[in-house]
Amino acid sequence: MIKNKIKKILVPIDGSKNSLRGLDEAIFFARQCQAVIIGLHVIKVPAGFVLNKKKLESGSIKSVEILMDAAKTKAARHGVQLNYKIIKGADPGYDIVQFSKHHKSDLIVIGARGLGAFKEAFLGSVSNYVLHKSKIPVLIVK
Repeated sequence: MIKNKIKKILVPIDGSKNSLRGLDEAIFFARQCQAVIIGLHVIKVPAGFVLNKKKLESGSIKSVEILMDAAKTKAARHGVQLNYKIIKGADPGYDIVQFSKHHKSDLIVIGARGLGAFKEAFLGSVSNYVLHKSKIPVLIVK
């Protein structure tokens, strides 16, 4: 029975409409399976870029925390527990797949396209990467 197999659902959230639709679907599945949602936001930092941690914490981290707290509240209103993690990385697709492995996620629910500047024909580059590289099931939400 699938109900017993899905206990952790990873949902990358970047604030785009599709990522928020993905959250809605993850909440639906989590309710059915009594699963926990892990919300993940990857702050893209170019490789080799030296980060001013103080600037990052005061600026974008605050807005991301507000976004993730809103996701946590939305899930709680539906009786679902959502924990979130904010990480820094050079390649969000790679970081999502690695995070899912390290945290033993059972399912990834991801928006078809996020906030990236370049749009691919059908899928965003991050969701496309996750779809092809993940070893666990991936649900892509449009």
